Amino acid sequence: MLRLKGKVAVITGGAGGIGLATAKLFLQEGAKVVIVDIDREVLERAILAIDHENLSICVADVSKATDTEKFVETTLEVHGKIDIFFANAGIEGVSKPITEYPDEIFDKVIGVNLKGVWLGCKHVIPKMQRGGSVIITSSVAGLKGFAGLGAYVASKHAVVGLMRVAAQENAERKIRVNTIHPGPVNNNMMRRIEVEMSPSSPDEVMKGFEAAVPLGRYAESKEIAEMALFLASDESKYITGTTHVVDGGMLSS
Repeated sequence: MLRLKGKVAVITGGAGGIGLATAKLFLQEGAKVVIVDIDREVLERAILAIDHENLSICVADVSKATDTEKFVETTLEVHGKIDIFFANAGIEGVSKPITEYPDEIFDKVIGVNLKGVWLGCKHVIPKMQRGGSVIITSSVAGLKGFAGLGAYVASKHAVVGLMRVAAQENAERKIRVNTIHPGPVNNNMMRRIEVEMSPSSPDEVMKGFEAAVPLGRYAESKEIAEMALFLASDESKYITGTTHVVDGGMLSS
């Protein structure tokens, strides 16, 4: 049985590890998918790699209202509706203490990770079908502090509050809003974080993260996508306003 048959999904950060894995899974389950990213070249590579008639792309900067409106209108022009919005775009910033954190990088992280989600909710939700699903990628850093990642942690905590408000505001239309909180994921973002935290020994950073995970390893992007699929499907029709942790037990202690 195709769990998303007839549904239309928009995925921001769609050319990244989690976004691309989710797009593949949604397509397999019968959805039509629009992946949104800021880099056209990466999006075009994604189209070639997946090669599916129900996959399309849109170049947009999620931190800009005009670009957000563009990907909404593009989706409606191509598919006529939106059932699922996966607000997944995110950047990590740099690893520095709060007292040394560059203002411009803080603003950029908040712009993508928080304002991008807010703009997405603002412009997508009014166009969504009744009974739709909004899924927001937060992080274990949305539930716990990590030294040196002040901007990232702040942004990922903030989207939890935004999710809870959006869940209440849209319950009458049966639109569900939830967050996913991945632990370390085996993708390019974690490679950058490892190097940022210790340029000379990123492997040691990786070992440190793995040691903090009871299951002893990073997640794969597909494992996060599987949670997104559950939240996108009708199987989660009574779930809204909640946080969903996929971290191998990292927050259990």
